Amino acid sequence: MPHSLVLNLIPQSPIYPEFLTGRHLHALFLTLVSFVDKSLGDYLHSSNADKAFTLSPLQIQRQHKQHHHSLQFSHQKLIPADTPIWWRISLLDGTLFQKLAPLWLNLNPNHPWHLGSADLYITSIQGTPQSTQPWANACTYEQLYKQASDSDRTLNFNFATPVSFRQGGYDTVLPIKECVFNSLLSRWNKYSGIEISSIPIESIYPSAFDINTEVVSNYESKFIGCVGGISYRILGDIESTSIKQINALADFALYAGLGRKTTMGMGIVRRV
Repeated sequence: MPHSLVLNLIPQSPIYPEFLTGRHLHALFLTLVSFVDKSLGDYLHSSNADKAFTLSPLQIQRQHKQHHHSLQFSHQKLIPADTPIWWRISLLDGTLFQKLAPLWLNLNPNHPWHLGSADLYITSIQGTPQSTQPWANACTYEQLYKQASDSDRTLNFNFATPVSFRQGGYDTVLPIKECVFNSLLSRWNKYSGIEISSIPIESIYPSAFDINTEVVSNYESKFIGCVGGISYRILGDIESTSIKQINALADFALYAGLGRKTTMGMGIVRRV
C-alpha cells in the first residue's frame, strides 16, 4: 500500500541553504528510519537498489493560496527560525510504512531532529487528502487499480520538481513516453503485487506541453531536469483493460515519482 505523507515542521533555528540539498534531506529521512529501526536505516543507507520511498524538497508554508502543482526545489536563501514548513515523504512499500508506524503513532513534538545546524520539530503528519494539502494521500494498490478508469484517454501530468531519466549511460531530460511510462511500470511491478506485463506505449502520444529545463546546482554535480505540465493521449483501437492499466500507472505517479534522484527531491510528479 503506497502512502504519501506530509510532515509539518517548525525549525527552531535558521536552516541554511547548504543544508537544504537532496543529500541532507536523504540523510534526515534515514535518521528518522534509524530512530525506530536501526537495521532498516542501515539497509536503506547501504542499498543501491531502487528504493521504496521518495522525498520532496522542504516547502515553506504559504499563508495565501498557493499553486499546488509546483514545488520549490532550490533554496538560495535560508529558512528563518519558526517558519512553518512541510516535507512530503512517499512510501511505496506497505511493510516500510508499518515499520515506521511508531514514528507516526508516538509523535513527540518536543523531539528535535537535526538538519545541519538547525533543530526541527515535527508538529503533525498528514496522510489523507485535504483541500489545503493535495500532496497527502494513501490508497492500496488494489484500490488504485480498481478505481482507474478504463475509458479516460487523457493523461495530464505536472512535474513539480525537475525530472530526468537515465538512458544508456547518459541522462535525458525530455519526457518521452517510453521514459515516463516505463519508469512508472517498473516501479508498479516491483511494489504493487499486481503484475502489468506490458502496456501499448506505441498508442500513447504527447498532445500538449508547457515544460522547461531547470538546473539545480546544490548537488554533487549540477542536476538538469524538466519541470512543467505535459499531457498524453491514448489513441487508436485499444482494449479497455490496457486503458485501465495506463490510467492506474498515471495515478500511481503521485507516489512513485519519475526518473532519477526521487529519494533526493527530484522527479516529484502528480497527475492533474
